[in-house]
Amino acid sequence: MKLLIIEDDQYLSETIRETIGDIYETEQAFDGEEGLFLAEQNIFDCIILDIMLPNMNGYEVLKQLRKKNISTPVIMLTAKDGIDDKIQGFKVGADDYIVKPFHREELMLRLEAIIRRAGGNFEENAISFKELKLNLKNKTASIGEELVNLNGKQFDLLEYLINNKNSIVTKEQIFDRIWGFESDTSTTVVEVYASKLRKNLKKFGYDQYIKTFRGLGYMLSENGEGNV
Repeated sequence: MKLLIIEDDQYLSETIRETIGDIYETEQAFDGEEGLFLAEQNIFDCIILDIMLPNMNGYEVLKQLRKKNISTPVIMLTAKDGIDDKIQGFKVGADDYIVKPFHREELMLRLEAIIRRAGGNFEENAISFKELKLNLKNKTASIGEELVNLNGKQFDLLEYLINNKNSIVTKEQIFDRIWGFESDTSTTVVEVYASKLRKNLKKFGYDQYIKTFRGLGYMLSENGEGNV
């Protein structure tokens, strides 16, 4: 799982990153405009969003994301415990709220709850698609009792497709998510790894579920393979 932390207090941002870093991959933004730019890439599984931010407040960041149909779950951070602040956040699309200061356990439990609602299995640290199961802790894939041979990037690609099943993900989104914004390679590497992933899934008949949308990207579809 990949999380975006948008918090201008660098000490608190680092504390959050260290708290969840053993379980989640994280990126950080320290003002609203930077946070919105990163969030708009739509490559994150959850966003931790402070309300009081420089340049653009958290409400506006979230409002802009929802206007663009980016449905990434958002946990809002606030120093205020008033009901009006929570109502405003929920109205613009927040999924949960946490009041500062908070305990590590509270943050972890709220993240776990959002992962469950999104279809992940936190207890087993696993996600699945039909009979295909990914163990996120030891980076293994299996169908039934048989292991699927995937290297690191193939595993990451399949994980991203499962987390976005039945939705198109562009090559740019995949590239930014897996190789990173500052990678020296190009988006053509996505096609290479998508092809390798299909070959490794073919013996199980699961290659048919990866649809290619020419010039756009890919979708893991429960309806079977096809090029569009």
